Amino acid sequence: MPSNIDRFKTDLAKLISSGNSLHIAMQLECINDFKAQLRKELKEKADEFIKSLPSFGNEYQRWYSEALALLRQVLPDRVMDFCRHYEKPKTRKEITYESYRIEDYLQGLRVTRGAYKEKVVERDAAIPHFRQQLAIVEAAQARFESSLFDIRSMVQADLMDSELEAAEHLAKSKFFRAAGAIAGVVLERHLGQVCTDRQIPIGKKNPTISDFNESLKAGGVIDIPQWRFIQHLADIRNICDHAKTPDPTPEQVTDLLSGVKKVIKTVF
Repeated sequence: MPSNIDRFKTDLAKLISSGNSLHIAMQLECINDFKAQLRKELKEKADEFIKSLPSFGNEYQRWYSEALALLRQVLPDRVMDFCRHYEKPKTRKEITYESYRIEDYLQGLRVTRGAYKEKVVERDAAIPHFRQQLAIVEAAQARFESSLFDIRSMVQADLMDSELEAAEHLAKSKFFRAAGAIAGVVLERHLGQVCTDRQIPIGKKNPTISDFNESLKAGGVIDIPQWRFIQHLADIRNICDHAKTPDPTPEQVTDLLSGVKKVIKTVF
């Protein structure tokens, strides 16, 4: 089953691909000899390719919304630049090639002067702006690829924080066994991720906290005091997980919760 990260990468690739198609469609609408160029390059495949292209006017707004949502997550410092290429400048006093925007293009705006309708600005003035938007999205892909580990870590950290908060709430409500079980799951998942990141092999198919703990010690990631501390937490977790054992004490669950928080911050 694909992870959220994999789906994100797939969606980003589709966004760039559809952006390239929109860019070609835009040029077809604006540049007189562009279709001839395509026919020369693609030959007998040209007609089929041209028919497959989207309508810029119909598809751009959806593409813009998806790209904007993505940039807010991956490249937030470029959001204003991205929007600037679409929106009409608020301080614009006249429409020139410099002040023309994609929003004008979608409205079919062209500017002429005089009785002979001398061209001042045509819709092709928007092409460089879309090209820049597409370049920003492509830059987001490079940023995303280079920071996948950071993104994954942030997502996992947020999830673990939420789970530990839930465990603390259960402990305050005196559901100590449930609180300890959740904290144990968080600890097990974290240690498993550390082993994966460190490329430390795990022999068992369904490893436990103790298995991860042993492997991390053998791999030199943790020292003996850390190994003993984690094993102590594993023992408390086992008490919480097995119904036939005596109920965990409030002190044990408090130790487990605080211990898991410490391990998350110190073992990575």
